[in-house]
Amino acid sequence: MTSARSSADASTYTLEKALPEPPYHVFTLAKKKQLVYIVSVAGLFSPLSSNIYFPALGEIAKVVQGIAPSFWGPMSDTKGRRITFIGTFVVYLIANVGLAFSNNFTALMVFRGIQAAGSAATISVGAGVIGDITTARERGGLIGIFGGIRMLGQSIGPVFGGIISQYLGYHAIFWFLFCLGSLALFLIILLLPETLRSIAGNGTITLTSIHRPLIYKTPPYPPRRDQVCTPHRKITVSSIVAPLKFLFEKDVFITLFFGSIVYTVWSMVTSSTTALFQTRFNLNDLQVGLIFLPNGAGCVAGSYLTGYLMDHDYRTIESRYRTEKGLHEDTKLNKKELLDFPIEESRLRNIWWIILLFITSTALYGFSLNMNIIAVPLVLQFVIAYAATAVFSLNSALVIDLYPGASASATAVNNLMRCSVGAVGVAVVQIVVDGVGEGAAFAILAGVTGVCSPLVGVEWVYGQRWRLERRERLRRKEELKKEMGLEKLVG
Repeated sequence: MTSARSSADASTYTLEKALPEPPYHVFTLAKKKQLVYIVSVAGLFSPLSSNIYFPALGEIAKVVQGIAPSFWGPMSDTKGRRITFIGTFVVYLIANVGLAFSNNFTALMVFRGIQAAGSAATISVGAGVIGDITTARERGGLIGIFGGIRMLGQSIGPVFGGIISQYLGYHAIFWFLFCLGSLALFLIILLLPETLRSIAGNGTITLTSIHRPLIYKTPPYPPRRDQVCTPHRKITVSSIVAPLKFLFEKDVFITLFFGSIVYTVWSMVTSSTTALFQTRFNLNDLQVGLIFLPNGAGCVAGSYLTGYLMDHDYRTIESRYRTEKGLHEDTKLNKKELLDFPIEESRLRNIWWIILLFITSTALYGFSLNMNIIAVPLVLQFVIAYAATAVFSLNSALVIDLYPGASASATAVNNLMRCSVGAVGVAVVQIVVDGVGEGAAFAILAGVTGVCSPLVGVEWVYGQRWRLERRERLRRKEELKKEMGLEKLVG
């Protein structure tokens, strides 16, 4: 009997070894795009809520936006994307109801913080979904779509806020956000399946309970044995703190630190817009909202176009890699071959001119204000936003590539670092402008970015080596755990 069972197991093992490597995910590209559109609409609420009203409440929102994803991200990487999305939107909707009935500044601050805690995490959880269902080869374009739709909030938020508050009063803004949030939550419950790979595998595992959307098609084929996974991890304090360890990895820290510098400079440009433009150009509240449109349009363009650029760069580096390895164009790259694929080069190949564009436009921006021609600084705002968002997209893709299994947590750490440094920049920008003037202030910020830009070169040269060293270190750690486990069993 034992012999027969062993023989059957051996036959199954031999058969599975003979099978080709399963696809990373079974969803078609059209299905993947559908899910990206859903999580992009969800991600829209973070910038939309930040820009639609009350710039005075921005500081508390910045702090909460930085901290909240550090909880939601690990939860998403352990319990699932879908349940985390539902949880964040429930918090968001409750906060909007509280804001709608708030009539004093203290209540507004408290509920704005709760609202930020709900909306901020949608970005990291959405990035987690993209990491679950896409390979590095197709990830660039989908991250571009994700960022482009999400950044619409940056563009339309001030305009909608100005119109609604002018004609319906500021309380109507919160009911507007409540209705939009309810629609997004409905789409998630209706259409978004669980994608976390420890629960859904590569899309071949049949979903049940909370992980299953209302409209769901059962996978037409059963999963392979190595695709059947069940989550065993629990949310603990250590699991929430664990993603902070990413910052001790040299390649991750360099990528996130430079991205946070660019984010801070862009935030300082954006947050100082009202103070610099309203009095100088005699703008009313609605016109102040409209001058944010070039910045928002630059964000959308930067995300979309950089997505296509990433796909092109990946194919270019892949073609070179195949030539070096003697691989035919039709040969699928397996997991082993992808270990030494220069993913850093594929993401950073064109970042040099984007950084140069960002530094140049930022250096000119402050001086352009003194020309008293409103179109000039607004055009430069478009260019600054375009270049900054392009850097964010490249950074986001690279972070997900470095930690595809914990993409939500990695993105949450990215968000924490950017918001923390950005909050400091926003707090001091007016002090700096008042102290040295607009021209010198933004020229200094451009200089700071220039001084930090060689970090990208360091990542280009050493990034792959650091990534392979980390992989080997983690492999040895896992082997040691297994050996210790066997020793306990034998003992």
